[in-house]
Amino acid sequence: MPNLIEIRDYYKIYNPGENEVRALDGVNLTVNHGEFLAIIGPSGSGKSTLMNMLGLLDVGTSGSYVLDGIDVAGMNDDELSDIRNKEIGFIFQGFNLIPSLTARENVELPLIYRGMKAAEREQLANEALERVGLTERRNHLPSQLSGGQQQRVAIARAVAARPPVILADEPTGNLDSRSGEEVMRILNELNAEGRTVILITHDKEVADAAKRIIRILDGKIAEDLVK
Repeated sequence: MPNLIEIRDYYKIYNPGENEVRALDGVNLTVNHGEFLAIIGPSGSGKSTLMNMLGLLDVGTSGSYVLDGIDVAGMNDDELSDIRNKEIGFIFQGFNLIPSLTARENVELPLIYRGMKAAEREQLANEALERVGLTERRNHLPSQLSGGQQQRVAIARAVAARPPVILADEPTGNLDSRSGEEVMRILNELNAEGRTVILITHDKEVADAAKRIIRILDGKIAEDLVK
C-alpha cells in the first residue's frame, strides 16, 4: 500500500528576497496509513504552517505533496476544497461550531458539501454523535453544551464522512483535564480502528499519547521519533 502522505522538499517562503521568512524550509515527511503522530514545536517554529499545508488550507511555495495517491501541489482553490472535504476531518481548538445549528446539524454540514441526501446525512451524523456519547444531546445548540461536549461534536463532525485523515489542531487546548482526557480517548479509539490521526500540539503530555512525535524548529524537522 502506498504512503498516505508524501511531502518532498517543501518550502513556504514569505517575502522572497533579502528579508524572506522560511516558514517551512525544505520539509520531507512520509506518513503511513493508520499512524498516530504528533507535531510539536515552539511558537513560530513552523508547526502551524505545516498543519495548514497538510490540511490543504494553504499551499507551499515549492515542493511536492501527494495525499492518498493524489498530487495536490499546484491545484486551484476549488480542487483543494474538494480533496480536503473528502480526505481530511478537522478538529480545531476553538470548536468552530455554528451557534444557530444543533449538534446534529453541525455534524451534517460537511456532508451537505459532499452532496449527500438528507436521509444519509442524518444517519451518518447520528452514528457519529453516538460514537462520541452525545446521542441525547443531538438536538441541543452549542450554547447548551459544555466545552467538552462541543469538542466531541466537533470530533463527530470530523469523522462522520469517514475521511482517512483526522487533523487535530490543539484539540484539548480549551478544555479542562477531564474533557481533554475524553477527547484523547476518542482519538485513540479512532486510530485503533485504522484512521490516521495527526495531532498538532505544544503540550508534551498530549503529544506523548501519539506513537510518533515530529518536532519542528525553524521550519525544519528537527526530530522524528517513533516509539
